[in-house]
Amino acid sequence: MSSFDLIVAGAGIIGAACAQSAAEAGLRVAVVEPGAIGGGATAAGMGHLVALDDVPAEFALARHSLRLWQAWAHQPEAEFQRCGTLWVADDEAGLELLRSKAARLSAAGMIAELLDTAALRDAEPALSHDVAGGLRVPTEAVVYPPRIAHAMLTRVTALGGALHHGRRVVSLDADGACLDDGTHLSGPVLVACGCDTPALLPELLMRPRRGHLVITDRYPGWLRHQVVETGYAASAHGDAAEAVACNVQPRPGGQLLVGSSREFGRAESAISPALLARMLRRCFRFMPGLARLKALRAWTGFRPTTPDGLPYIGALPSRHDVWVAAGHEGLGVTTALGTAQLFVDLFLGRAPRLDPAPYAPLRSVA
Repeated sequence: MSSFDLIVAGAGIIGAACAQSAAEAGLRVAVVEPGAIGGGATAAGMGHLVALDDVPAEFALARHSLRLWQAWAHQPEAEFQRCGTLWVADDEAGLELLRSKAARLSAAGMIAELLDTAALRDAEPALSHDVAGGLRVPTEAVVYPPRIAHAMLTRVTALGGALHHGRRVVSLDADGACLDDGTHLSGPVLVACGCDTPALLPELLMRPRRGHLVITDRYPGWLRHQVVETGYAASAHGDAAEAVACNVQPRPGGQLLVGSSREFGRAESAISPALLARMLRRCFRFMPGLARLKALRAWTGFRPTTPDGLPYIGALPSRHDVWVAAGHEGLGVTTALGTAQLFVDLFLGRAPRLDPAPYAPLRSVA
């Protein structure tokens, strides 16, 4: 059969989550993915489940998604590790940001513990002793998104869905999607292609943002929390050509994942030695001992970025039966489950659990 209730273009964490939610709602779903399942930004990122709270709509989507992620806490394929997030400040201005952040998180019902320098040293001995203070969010976690995307698509096919792996959607028409091998699939289409979304929906404003990551050898117990500096949010939400911030994550096997950087205007995947060195120096400022650890590999990936930093989730009224879920920048893993639930609610005409207006695609059309 080539007719479906929903055709999903893209099998990263966003597309896979939307496909699973749709299949579990009783829809017959087809998923089309030209590359690796859970590839692209899904495989290149850190897998941090974190509530960024500076932008209200982003916070609402992240907070809602974090509740949904609890269902994965005991599923082996998720590699779910509740390490918590430790936000750290290096000066009084940073401390004031943490106080405001603690108040917002607490008001939203999340646990947020302000730590002085002594408590910080107890929580993370690897931190520099001149760090001014910290904020611990103990319920946050890290996961391994590519395996989760695989598990989601296994669920889709078990529910009668179809996976067109190795195929690409090359165009959309009034009846569905045309694939690169000439196959035509009929039905509504959800475009969830990350940075490749403009190839199918050129009217949506989006640009790729390159980032670097490094992974170390195994050092079990060296780091207990994901450590993020207060400047990370400014880096994520800013529009600078280049930005770096300290973000270091313990992986379940003892390795450390070290980030992060952001660059606009770079289309190539090659590493920038100068920016990588700048990123690492920023991390060494907070954890000097990190410089003595052995790095195994460095790589880059691309985040899909919208002009206002919020994802596109919803229908495109200018096109017949075309929907989009893309543009999550670096928060796609965190917000995948909330995005999927919001999309399916809108698609089925159900009352959405979140206000969909901030994510409406037509807010930013070329």
